[in-house]
Amino acid sequence: MIQTLKTYFGYDSFRPLQKEIIENLLNHKDSLVLMPTGGGKSICYQLPALLSEGTAVVVSPLISLMKDQVEALRANGIAAGALNSSIDETESANLRRACIEGKLKLLYISPEKLINEVDYLFRDMSISLFAIDEAHCISQWGHDFRPEYTQIGILKEKFPDIPVIALTATADKITREDIIRQMHLQNPRIFISSFDRPNLSLAVKKNYKKKEKIKTILELIDRHPEQSGIIYCLSRKKTEEIAEELSDNGINCAYYHAGMGAEKRNQAQEDFINDRVQVVCATIAFGMGIDKSNVRWVVHYNLPKSIESFYQEIGRAGRDGLPSETILFYSLEDLILLTKFAMDSKQQDINMEKLNRMQQYAEADICRRRILLSYFSETAKCDCGNCDVCRNPRERFDGSVIVQKALSAIVRTDQQAGQGMLIDILRGMYTPEVMNRGYDKLKTFGAGREIPSRDWQDYLLQMLQLGYFEIAYNEKNHLKITENGTNVLFGREKAMLVTIKREEKNISNRKGSRRKTPVNKELPLGIEAGESRELFEELRALRKQLADEEMLPPYIVLSDKVLHQLNLSRPTTLEAFGAISGITEYKKKKYGKDFVELIRQFV
Repeated sequence: MIQTLKTYFGYDSFRPLQKEIIENLLNHKDSLVLMPTGGGKSICYQLPALLSEGTAVVVSPLISLMKDQVEALRANGIAAGALNSSIDETESANLRRACIEGKLKLLYISPEKLINEVDYLFRDMSISLFAIDEAHCISQWGHDFRPEYTQIGILKEKFPDIPVIALTATADKITREDIIRQMHLQNPRIFISSFDRPNLSLAVKKNYKKKEKIKTILELIDRHPEQSGIIYCLSRKKTEEIAEELSDNGINCAYYHAGMGAEKRNQAQEDFINDRVQVVCATIAFGMGIDKSNVRWVVHYNLPKSIESFYQEIGRAGRDGLPSETILFYSLEDLILLTKFAMDSKQQDINMEKLNRMQQYAEADICRRRILLSYFSETAKCDCGNCDVCRNPRERFDGSVIVQKALSAIVRTDQQAGQGMLIDILRGMYTPEVMNRGYDKLKTFGAGREIPSRDWQDYLLQMLQLGYFEIAYNEKNHLKITENGTNVLFGREKAMLVTIKREEKNISNRKGSRRKTPVNKELPLGIEAGESRELFEELRALRKQLADEEMLPPYIVLSDKVLHQLNLSRPTTLEAFGAISGITEYKKKKYGKDFVELIRQFV
């Protein structure tokens, strides 16, 4: 087993749980596997496929994901193919023949195609196992439910003796139970890996305006020169706006959303995967289609609708284990909009609960990684030290007077004001709406004019989290005081607020010109002492050249992590090159000579 692992995947040992999962599958037992993005899920069914007679059938939700997986397998010398709507009749006929003749070790297939082939192709081929990737899609409780997945349960009825492995990176308890029921899994073993991704830094930025968001993103890009990143947006329009803004600032950028034609979407994705664009601005439609190992940062321009979605999306960064950054922008406007979506959905209660948990993460003043892990029923032994809360412990002060001013203003409007109106009243703004309603005559008009509007937004978020008022979404988002709020208003309890500290923000004066943040000229994050920047760049250039010749994404030729290991150890023989973790026998023979010749110039 270890020999096969080294030969075809380049590793000398298994990650946690991989060996147990593989052995369970080889014993013809069903499995449900929960493993974080980048945790090594694919090997859990790819290795058994190589060790078993016949062809493994892998159900995957996206054509792009299938293409990526098949390319990676073929790059390791493994016979694999994909049966989906993107291939022509000739290719389809060749694939079917290869399956029937037992020449293919792994067949990737869409759920729609799978249902069509159950009584035809599958009856004529020897199947070693079924693997259901992104299994949360089968559950109505999953964050990315897909109706076409619900028919996959037919596999156990038609092929009761063939083992099934269902895999996902995100599934809470209710989703796990639903996957097992929908798939008709027989006494499955449930494997839950640690969801901790310590290489990902976590940060939340509250109430940033558009210019501040763009400036923060540009600074992030400056910290990661020539390294890939993804910006997730709530709306299609926003992806295009942000892409245009970044392009105007000299960033090689594309956008991606479901409203684009298939050809344009595929082009954007191909450009990103092949390092022709550095940044892609996308809706969640981009999520599962990306298996790019060297994404160095992920930004959420808006609040996601659930922790599952958020975790899945930040998991696109740092899949190779190297340090990577994540930033979440959060505002009350996002919360209001997502609440409307949740309230209008068919599963109002559960969607609201998921959103509440996401809100708690965004507003937390305790270690953010603890919150993420606790959501997936995992307990962290200590604070992570790699989130903004750990790096900057929050200071608190007695904010009772601030809270009383806000609550008093809510009361004096007969609880008929929304957030924006309330801030206008507290700031003493003579807006038409304020004056038309006579709110400029209130005793609390201008009572908080010394506090900037932005800070008021922050304080109101805190008050909401502390339970001093609620938002009546069914009453035009008016603010309603709670019992806790009443206790503070009348001085029965103190309100301890988090001190607001802001960085100085120098916004760029015009489009097309931006002041570069001083960039640390050291090697990218994760580089150890002893590495050469010059050699690293030469290795990266050679990788790109070889990838372009074969029309492959560069990270499929060799990962960033392997490049760093080559930079450190500098092997000058093929044997030493092949001993590097992550280099397969196939890649040693194919690329070893070129890389060794380059490295010899630096030794």
